[in-house]
Parts: sequence; C-alpha cells; structure tokens
Amino acid sequence: MSNLMLFIVLVLVVVAIAQLTRIYELGRKLKQQREEVISDANNKLNANLWMVFMVAFYGMFIWLTIAYWDKMLPPSASEHGVTIDNLMTLNLVLVSAVFFVVNTLLFWFCYKYYSKPGRKAVFFPHDNRLELFWTVVPTVVLAIIIITGLVAWDDITDEASEDAINIELYSKQFDWTARYGGADNQLGSTSFNFISGTNPLGIITNESIDTKLAEIDEQIKANETRLEEEVMSDAVEESVRVATRRLYAQRARINGLKISDEQMKQGYDDRIVKAEFHLPVGKEVRFTFRSQDVIHSAYMPHFRAQMNTVPGMTTTFKFTPTITTDSMRTMLGDENFNYTLLCNKICGSAHYNMKMDIIVESEEDYKRWLEGQKTFAEAYGLNDQEEGLAENLKK
Repeated sequence: MSNLMLFIVLVLVVVAIAQLTRIYELGRKLKQQREEVISDANNKLNANLWMVFMVAFYGMFIWLTIAYWDKMLPPSASEHGVTIDNLMTLNLVLVSAVFFVVNTLLFWFCYKYYSKPGRKAVFFPHDNRLELFWTVVPTVVLAIIIITGLVAWDDITDEASEDAINIELYSKQFDWTARYGGADNQLGSTSFNFISGTNPLGIITNESIDTKLAEIDEQIKANETRLEEEVMSDAVEESVRVATRRLYAQRARINGLKISDEQMKQGYDDRIVKAEFHLPVGKEVRFTFRSQDVIHSAYMPHFRAQMNTVPGMTTTFKFTPTITTDSMRTMLGDENFNYTLLCNKICGSAHYNMKMDIIVESEEDYKRWLEGQKTFAEAYGLNDQEEGLAENLKK
C-alpha cells in the first residue's frame, strides 16, 4: 500500500511540474517575451544564488569531512603505516586547498561578472605570466608529492633485516594458509609439482618427492593399463595419452630438481597454521606471498599493507607491528576486535569469505603460541598417506 501511495505522489509531482511549466510559458507569451531574453533581475538573482550555493557547498563538504574523518582509515598499527597516513594527509591537504581555491574563483566569477546591460566581455587570448604560473605551480606541487611518495615507497619496500621473521601467506580459492620458518627461520623450498592433497603447499622434502613420484607412477600405470585393456573412443584415448605424457613430463621435472639436502631439511620444521596467525609486536616480519590458482590480494588494512599474490611467482612485503591486539581493543572499545587479513581482489564466488585473523602480541606470548603449532614433519607423519596432510592441519 505504501508503495502505491508513493507512486501516486510521484505522478502528482510530475504533473504539477508540467502544469507549472505550461503556466510559465503562457505568462511569457502574454508578456511577449522571447525565451532567450533574460531580465537583469533574473541575472542578479542567479548571481546571488551562486554565492548562497557556494556557502552551502563548502558547509556540506566541511561537515562531511569532520563527520567521516575517523572512518576513512582504521588506526595504523605498523611503523610504516604512520608514513603512509602522513602521505595521505599531505595529499588531502593539497587537494583540498586546490578544491577551495578553484571553486571559490568559479563561484566568485559567476557572481562578479554576471550579464548586465551594456557590459561586454574582454577578449583575452593569452598571457605569458598566467601560462607560467599555472605550469610551474602544479609542476612543483606534483614533484613534491611524487618525490615524497617515492622516498617513502623505497623505504617501505627495502629489503627486510636479517633477523626479520619469515612468514609465507599462501592463497587459494577461498582460503589462506600461513607458514612460518622453523628454528632456523628459513622457509623450506616449494614447487607446484608437489601440490596435492597430502602436501597442499608443495613443500619439497625427501618424503614428498618419494610420495609424489609414487603417485605419478601409479597414475601412469593406471593410464597405460586402460590404454591396453579398455575399448574407448578416439577422443577419450587421445585424452588419456595426453594425460600420460603430462605425467611423464612432471616426473622428469621432479627428477631434474637441483635441491641440496640442506635446502630440503629447511622444510621439515616449518609450521603451518590455518584460521589465524600471530605476530610479535615491535618485531619486523618479512612476508612471502604465493597463489595456487588465480590472482589474490593480501590486504591487511590496519598495517597499511597490501600485495598481490600471483600464480607462478613470489611477491614480498615487510612491516613491523606496533600495537598489540589487546591494546587496539582498548583503543577502539571493542573486546571482539581482531586484525584481519582480507583478499582484496575479486577472485570468485566465495571471495567475501576469504579472511584470516591476525593476533599481535608480546614476543613471549608469540613464541609460546608458535611452539604449540605442529611442524610440517609432525603433521606429515601423524596420519597415513590416504588421510593426508590437510586432515592433520585441521587438528
């Protein structure tokens, strides 16, 4: 019923506007006025309205800025986040200054130079001083913005320190996995050739090589048995042959890997976690990002950190957390607050669900938590091959 009433009101408003327009046109015809002729009184009224609109326009801008300033970005919780916020503030100040200057000139000129009887416009084709002014000033301002940004970006993306904690964030539709370097703080080598239900991150160890080669040999044997014993169409037979050739190529790549025993050992003590990962406050962290399927984007808004995770390549980012989760909860007055890792690249139907909590705590609490997480070797050896590593991680 309410929708019907709203529709009727809208129709009546449209009819009223149409009737008022007709009345205005009839009145103009009775006064024998041409449509293009505007009276001096109307021009003056429009000029004054420009100034009224300018005041209302600036008032709304200032009110919205004040009302939503604290909602633009969450509080920064990393060392470089302060730099990024300062750059953001600098850009907003410069843009706001240009906004006020340009719009004030536009409104003022509309008010000052409205059409009057006997007034003629001055032909003003060129002025070298004006050309110099509006070329040099924007150039200097943009140079300041660009140079300041490049200096900050160079510092943010510089190499992490030697004692930085190494953490890998591994993305796939629609899930995050965190992997910590073990006691040696070194992440084990990985390869997409080893990704499977028993080794979701593709970590290379002697056992994973043997397991993967056994899986490949079993698949090759099954395919060759099908080709020998089954009667199939040409299309199906060709698809089986192609799959078999790919398995042979994969086995050749694995056998051709040149990885030292020392590199293989680095993967055994890696700790793999799901659901949430922890960071020590005041300690630099070097993140390595990988993706299994499509491009994702690791976004941690409170730390002012974002990096694409791209299939087939590795990306990195570093930062130092400065505020613990408990301290941020106190600052925000929210006992349920947690820092969050989000996917900021639309990656599929369940993109919205691709989240992971981040807990920042003291170094002592962090070490205690990390010691309680299973190493890759422990998780790999708990269950038999059929149940797989993925089931171990869930526990």
